Amino acid sequence: MALALPLIAPNPSLLPKLLTEQEIVTRSRQGVLRAEADRVAGLVGLTDKELAVALGLSASYLHRLKVDQRISQDASERLLLLENLLLHALDTFEQRSKTVLDWLRSPLRELDYQTPLQALDTVTGYTLVDRVLGRIDHGIFG
Repeated sequence: MALALPLIAPNPSLLPKLLTEQEIVTRSRQGVLRAEADRVAGLVGLTDKELAVALGLSASYLHRLKVDQRISQDASERLLLLENLLLHALDTFEQRSKTVLDWLRSPLRELDYQTPLQALDTVTGYTLVDRVLGRIDHGIFG
């Protein structure tokens, strides 16, 4: 008889810390390694297609990049914004990555019935999604 393993939430002390705006600017200019994109996607289980859209890249281009290659400045900035956003969402939803992923894929009235992932095709969309999380944090719905 196989034992079911309990779902264990990630230890918050092991999660990366939110980056400051200055850290995002500095790291974006340097370019982030492709391997970092996989790590960030793994925080909640984003697919390669979802990750590519959030980074403003085609899925085929993302697949061609080697893990030790640096991604463009724009895609690096989006990746770092995505990491901050996912860390915020994990905090909001008590480290439940499946809940975060389901939320990211659900249309929201606050985003004109787009999913948060759909809103991430623009940098402004990151701000809008982060604001929705802030409203949830403060118990303001709708």
